[in-house]
Amino acid sequence: MIDQQSYPQFHTLFGAYLNQDSDYWGDTLEEVVSCFKRDSSHGEIEDTLSEISKFKKEAGKNLDEVFYALYGHDFNPKLWGYTTASFLEELKGLLAG
Repeated sequence: MIDQQSYPQFHTLFGAYLNQDSDYWGDTLEEVVSCFKRDSSHGEIEDTLSEISKFKKEAGKNLDEVFYALYGHDFNPKLWGYTTASFLEELKGLLAG
């Protein structure tokens, strides 16, 4: 079962950076993720990348529904011009870069 406790880095990312107050960190996804990266250790970034893969695998074909159930009240990828899948891929690229 997918729950927020299984994804501690997602909890930090969506709880503190990609939420209703994300404009404190920047105006674009790149700016917000840059702040998250600045404030995170290399290990935390690696853990976040692992959580992306784990989340996609566990959610499977229900990716949108599971994501919105857990994080949709704070962050909606569609409002940023993404699907859930494309957002997670973009996030992975920004974190790895």
